[in-house]
Amino acid sequence: MNLPPGFRFHPTDEELITHYLAPKLSDSNFSETTVITELDMNKIEPWNLPSITKLGEEWYFFCMKNRKNPTGLRTNRATDSGYWKASGKNKEIHGRRRDLIGSKKTLVFYRGRAPKGEKTNWIMHEYRAGRNPTAINNNVWVICRVFSKNSGCRSHGSTCFYTSHGAENTFEGEFFRDLLADEVTQLDVLSSKR
Repeated sequence: MNLPPGFRFHPTDEELITHYLAPKLSDSNFSETTVITELDMNKIEPWNLPSITKLGEEWYFFCMKNRKNPTGLRTNRATDSGYWKASGKNKEIHGRRRDLIGSKKTLVFYRGRAPKGEKTNWIMHEYRAGRNPTAINNNVWVICRVFSKNSGCRSHGSTCFYTSHGAENTFEGEFFRDLLADEVTQLDVLSSKR
């Protein structure tokens, strides 16, 4: 796929559900016309994703949820060298009219086999569509957003910004370092007035 210079793809949770996942669920050929491609997350290790796509440091894929076994309800999230494990509660995603349109599940990749796997820095957000997104629906399309949080998290407000690959030397790293320095200075001024 040829993309224009400077192309950025940073959709919101709502946009992923309404503009990508919902159309995919109604038309299986939808991904052929978008920047989100189909991928079986059970057949690839997360560290191999950069060689598959050229879209920055976050990767988006349409994935088919697979059952662990034909009669069970649990989802298979294992790869050859590890597994994706759910972390925390599912987050509900609401549309513009405040109606429930889907959910987001956060997963962390572990190397090895459960329960002795070794936690890695690879994170996946799995987006499901529908008015009952917490219902167990296997063999359905979801969108997976995968990224690596290599150097930790710098928080500002309710948003968590992940830095990676020496972000201290980038504009983003400098911006947040300056922002934190300003906040510390303001706290020092406030505490000295007491």
